[in-house]
Amino acid sequence: MNPQEVIDLKKKHLLRFANENGAKGEIASIQANDDWIPRPKGQQLKNLLEALEQTGIVIKRSSFDAISIPSNTQIDLNDIESIVKSILDITFIEIKSANQERVKEDFSGFFFALTESEISAAEQLGDRHRVALFNKITSQMVMTSVSEIVSRSKSMTWQVSVQL
Repeated sequence: MNPQEVIDLKKKHLLRFANENGAKGEIASIQANDDWIPRPKGQQLKNLLEALEQTGIVIKRSSFDAISIPSNTQIDLNDIESIVKSILDITFIEIKSANQERVKEDFSGFFFALTESEISAAEQLGDRHRVALFNKITSQMVMTSVSEIVSRSKSMTWQVSVQL
């Protein structure tokens, strides 16, 4: 292997870890689904989380990347009462994107992390929490759940992330 090939492999490897690259996968998967919208920001996000709290569900803002609202459901994210009225119609979606050639059609070979916040949201929301596995190379997407991912995982390594 010549030096340029080594550099090219290192660059490809680093792309896997770039947050910007992950964000591009989120955007592409959201654009591929008509009833998905990116996680609201600002006051709309606060309203959504407040509406969930009113139903006994407390999740972190970082525990989902998008929400799915059926086309026949009208929700005003600026109005907590409107959200509460339709909260059971909202699906919270965590997006995991892959850009490695080793990822197969059934997503075997896909390595990613699930945070404590994502797992907690999945437990509390049940069927209203989904995980979208998105292959940026093939544009293939599979909808699954945290429990389905854990049941089919070949290996798991638990870690603690800290911020000092």
